[in-house]
Amino acid sequence: MGSPKTFNNFINGAWVPAISGETFENRNPADTSDLIGLFARSDSRDVDQAVAAAAAVGPAWRLTPAPHRAEILYRAGQILSERKEAHARDMTREMGKVLKETRGDVQEAIDTAFYAAGEGRRLFGQTVPAELPDKFAMSVRVPVGTCGMITPWNFPMAIPSWKILPALVCGNTVVIKPATDTPLSVVNFITALADAGVPAGVVNMVTGAGGAVGKPLLAHPEIRLISFTGSTEVGRDIAVACAQSYKKCSLEMGGKNAMILLEDADMDLAVEACTWGAFGTTGQRCTATSRVIVERGAAGTFAERIVQRARALTVGNGLEEGVEMGPCVSESQRRTVESWVQVGLSEGARLLTGGHAMKGKGLDRGWFHEPTIFTDVKPSMRIAREEIFGPVLSIIPVDGFEEAIRVANGVEYGLSGAIFTRDVNRAFRAIRDVEAGIFYVNSSTIGAEVQLPFGGVKKTGNGHREAGTTVLDIFTEWKSVYVDFSGRLQKAQIDRVE
Repeated sequence: MGSPKTFNNFINGAWVPAISGETFENRNPADTSDLIGLFARSDSRDVDQAVAAAAAVGPAWRLTPAPHRAEILYRAGQILSERKEAHARDMTREMGKVLKETRGDVQEAIDTAFYAAGEGRRLFGQTVPAELPDKFAMSVRVPVGTCGMITPWNFPMAIPSWKILPALVCGNTVVIKPATDTPLSVVNFITALADAGVPAGVVNMVTGAGGAVGKPLLAHPEIRLISFTGSTEVGRDIAVACAQSYKKCSLEMGGKNAMILLEDADMDLAVEACTWGAFGTTGQRCTATSRVIVERGAAGTFAERIVQRARALTVGNGLEEGVEMGPCVSESQRRTVESWVQVGLSEGARLLTGGHAMKGKGLDRGWFHEPTIFTDVKPSMRIAREEIFGPVLSIIPVDGFEEAIRVANGVEYGLSGAIFTRDVNRAFRAIRDVEAGIFYVNSSTIGAEVQLPFGGVKKTGNGHREAGTTVLDIFTEWKSVYVDFSGRLQKAQIDRVE
């Protein structure tokens, strides 16, 4: 075997090594003997170069007509479509989720490219009546400037696309720090943008650890905005730092998502949806179905059915045909899941299935964990309140619809939620009353589409929404414009027409 491939930073339109010359390994979490490549171990010097490049070309990119910027993004979507299968396979190797899911991840980037490109001929403002004669009033969107982006490992192409593509169509320049566990997917994404014709310096990528790259990016005075997806704890620190330097800040953080299951629900559908929501992506989604709040009359049947389905899941290397669940992304993530199992046991929850790391049957070289289900979980337990980010499901029995709503809302997060019922009245009451930014009726807690806002309430975020047209409010500032063609000075609120 030859030497592993080395992947560099992308700064000012060129692939360049870290100034330190150091690299770090990227290995397959399903088979740690599979070395995917070496990536630049960067520091603040590399960040400074990337930000300088982005800031230098900012004025020219801002003045490029938005429809022209959009045409480049459309070409990027076409290029990603052509490379979809190769990029999906790379993603499965470095992140671990199964191939059908990584194909979906790349497809989301494709969808976002085409959607963002459409905004190049919109980016709507408003025209409104002025209160004085011979005066015109309107508002327009203007770009923020140079944006710093810090992205996670669980959706290593989709989430960067949610940030980079709308930022570009709005006229901003970008420096992104990918997750250290999944840099190759961002390399592939940046390559597609460069091949589509994004000018040198408009998009820059610096790989490395959070302390060495993320903190300097956050502190850099030329960075006008930070867009972050990750843990609530890190997000809080970013929010504080941005407040001190008056940067705009967009945060998308944790979730503890609940599926409410009423006695009249379609049980077959609910079991399949919960299996997908709890164990898809090995539970490593901010929208994962972490809790099932079920009416007692249906709790026993549901528990029996979901346990059967979980035990039947095929766990293994996501590149292999028929595999339904891959590994945890890293050894540390699997250890985190194992520690949460011990928390659940210590709190008195009843373990129905799973709870252990998986060995044997070709799994010894990966970070696999069994699909795990607890029942008799009380709403006050930590496993019912805190994010686990792994294949662990808590079943919480309740005495009726009203209690189900209270339990669903009784956590610090508010990202996604769902209800399974045939009663349209209770479905609409749940839509109204569950505290979540995304809600599903008779579907899983996962499955958002790019044309609607994505984000949540409470500790899930800071009020911004990615995707849809709402993302434009992150990456633009509003400018109100008044044109007085009266030929005289008119004073608003003073020179009134009676």
